[in-house]
Amino acid sequence: MVNGTGRDRGPAAAVAQALLPGTTTDERRTWAMARYNVVIDTGHALGALAAVVPTLLVRVFQISDAAGHMWTFFGGGAALMIATVPYFFLPSAIEQVEPPPAISRPDNVDPSTRGIVRKLMVLFGLDSIGGGFLSSSLVAYWFFQRYGTSEVQLAWSFFAARTLNVVSHLAAAWIARRIGLLNTMVFTQLPSSIFVMLAPAAPTATAAAALFLTREALVEMDVPTRQSYVVAVVPPSSRTYASGMTNATRNAGWVVGPLVGGTAMQHVALAAPLLIGGALKIVYDLALYGSFRHPRPPEERVGLTSREEYS
Repeated sequence: MVNGTGRDRGPAAAVAQALLPGTTTDERRTWAMARYNVVIDTGHALGALAAVVPTLLVRVFQISDAAGHMWTFFGGGAALMIATVPYFFLPSAIEQVEPPPAISRPDNVDPSTRGIVRKLMVLFGLDSIGGGFLSSSLVAYWFFQRYGTSEVQLAWSFFAARTLNVVSHLAAAWIARRIGLLNTMVFTQLPSSIFVMLAPAAPTATAAAALFLTREALVEMDVPTRQSYVVAVVPPSSRTYASGMTNATRNAGWVVGPLVGGTAMQHVALAAPLLIGGALKIVYDLALYGSFRHPRPPEERVGLTSREEYS
């Protein structure tokens, strides 16, 4: 996805997250989500590394900086167009894991599922606003202004960050099998938020980068676990509804976060987005744990009595 957030926020993501669980078992669902995100973040890593392209174009072809960036944007747009081609080759049978559209319409979703999704929407919206404060563009600008970090240095830093994200998705699936989806989501995000809030106090770019990369090694562990949890706590017929609504809320949060974060960076303090974003994510984690520590996905209910299932 070519955008300023460095993340795929399109509607295709919501549909994919609703379809994937139907292609595997409950026990393997989180692993399927992890592999899905590994592929996405591998692309993000390569895209981050491509930030060196403008500099290379300027040096090799002796063109202006503006022209180098222009051709880089053209290349990004071309990559996005090419990425649409594989969708035409997906088998139609992939949609047969979902019930007919009439069954999964929002007005046919039962009240209990609606209540769960509404709670998740509010919480994920808060998380997404916090994430918007910590968007790649704002973090890169902070490094540039605070330490004078060059484009090439930033490219390598974000390449390393996305590589750590890739590894963390697989680690999250492994950890979730042992401590549960919700615990993995909360107990990895909390320290990651603390690390990003400590970054402004770092005396050197190297120290700040170390804190940033430590944060990146943890922060994405909640992605496959969150996606898996959402489709696990609702009926299969409501997966598209749950995925679509929660992703829409997250997209809205990502609209608000960078706007407010950029304003705070300009008028309050350069490090304001890091501090505010980290604080909002901590509030989200605590609220999520308090609200959803009882409902358990099917694979975590094995061997539990009906009383233990919600304890």
